[in-house]
Amino acid sequence: MPEIIPNFHPILVHFTIALLSISVLFYLLRLLLPINHRWKEQWLNMANWSLWTGCLFAIATVIAGWFAYNSVAHDAPSHAAMTLHRNWALPTASLFLLIGLSSINLARKKIQPSFKFLSTAVIAVVLLMVTGWLGSEVVYRYGLGVMSLPQVEAGADGHNHSHGSEEVNNTRSHQHDDAPISGHSQLNSHEKTNESLPAMEQSQADDTHSAMQGEETGQEVTSGGHNHVH
Repeated sequence: MPEIIPNFHPILVHFTIALLSISVLFYLLRLLLPINHRWKEQWLNMANWSLWTGCLFAIATVIAGWFAYNSVAHDAPSHAAMTLHRNWALPTASLFLLIGLSSINLARKKIQPSFKFLSTAVIAVVLLMVTGWLGSEVVYRYGLGVMSLPQVEAGADGHNHSHGSEEVNNTRSHQHDDAPISGHSQLNSHEKTNESLPAMEQSQADDTHSAMQGEETGQEVTSGGHNHVH
């Protein structure tokens, strides 16, 4: 076995849950189709084959789970959780095996699944979901079959490692650090512009004053010329 997992139970259980759930789903969905619809027979075949394949995986899953139950290191609380999971798994698998055998009999006789058959299948799916939930509790709550767990300090939220958003924030902080320099340079340029404005205004005022004096001198010369003529 690979070192990463204690046995094949974690691999097989996903196929078991998926196939058995899909089989019951197609048993129920085909009831929504019209009586003579061409998909009705196809969905029945899909449900049957999913159920039969799921039952084979269920047998392998139970065997692997039994070995895991007797080989995985555990303490008292996890042992209780593991035992509860086992006590739900065995009846659930047995019920699905009975349903699978019944479906084989119905398929040979070409008889449509009855209401009793479908009701039993729905109950079996509910048991399957509960069993799967208890199995996840064994792993994710009690850590059975896990090689190592992260060491988290008391009070830490477990998110002390670097995230991509932190890099973005750091980039933004660097940009903000550069902002005062550019702002200072802009302020200096504005100050220089403001300093040059009074000089420009004074120059324009001197030019205007000179022009006005020139006009007054021209008027005096013209006036003198007229007096001479007269």
